Amino acid sequence: MDNGGGGIMRAAEPGAVHRTPEDVFRDFRARQKGLLKAFTTDVDKFYLMCDPEKENLCLYGLPNGSWEVNLPAEEVPPELPEPALGINFARDGMDDKDWLSLVAAHTDSWLLSVAFYFGARFGFDQDSRKQLFTMINSVPTIFEVVTGTDKRQPKEKTPKNGSKNNKSASKLEPNPRSSKIPFPGDNEESDGDGEREQEDHERCGACGENYGQEEFWICCDLCEKWFHGKCVKITPAKAEHIKQYKCPNCSSSSKRGWA
Repeated sequence: MDNGGGGIMRAAEPGAVHRTPEDVFRDFRARQKGLLKAFTTDVDKFYLMCDPEKENLCLYGLPNGSWEVNLPAEEVPPELPEPALGINFARDGMDDKDWLSLVAAHTDSWLLSVAFYFGARFGFDQDSRKQLFTMINSVPTIFEVVTGTDKRQPKEKTPKNGSKNNKSASKLEPNPRSSKIPFPGDNEESDGDGEREQEDHERCGACGENYGQEEFWICCDLCEKWFHGKCVKITPAKAEHIKQYKCPNCSSSSKRGWA
């Protein structure tokens, strides 16, 4: 098993290419984006794969932006720090949301340990370690995305057309500057600097990335979070026929009786 180490970086060896905090952060973000899929767009698949009847399972984020549930690495010590062992055992003994939140917290810890393991192996000094932490701390954690506690994301997003009752209609309102659906941050009344600052904090509920002007976005009518269309596999054409959109998390909650 690769144990999530292949692809972008390996541990430092004599004569190895010099690595920077930016290199390690790119590896961190690739793994994090892959793991976010397990908790959002792929949550049903992830849930089924974590069968309590199976052996000790771990959740790995891979440097190619994907994720996998697999047995722990056999080599001792492993090439990289190992994620939490046996995440599948508690699945049926906890509320689904609580279980996902617990695994998300352990996953965030693993991502940090991998990043700073690379930092140690690449000989980062104090300034480099501080730079790496600052970059990591600038993006929401998986736990924050799963629980909706990211303070950098506004709680209320009101489209130009007015109230929440008009949210579905405004979601399908064409943008005169492109064929993409407008994000509500474009339409809120505020000072220029304040508006730019608010837009900097608008993030996709799936991948955690900031809003892009030419990207298609869609809002969940239940949790009111906004998502890249590509992250939830919704196209502008498909959105035109959706009366009430439910994001993957809310759809899963409905299926399993989540609150």
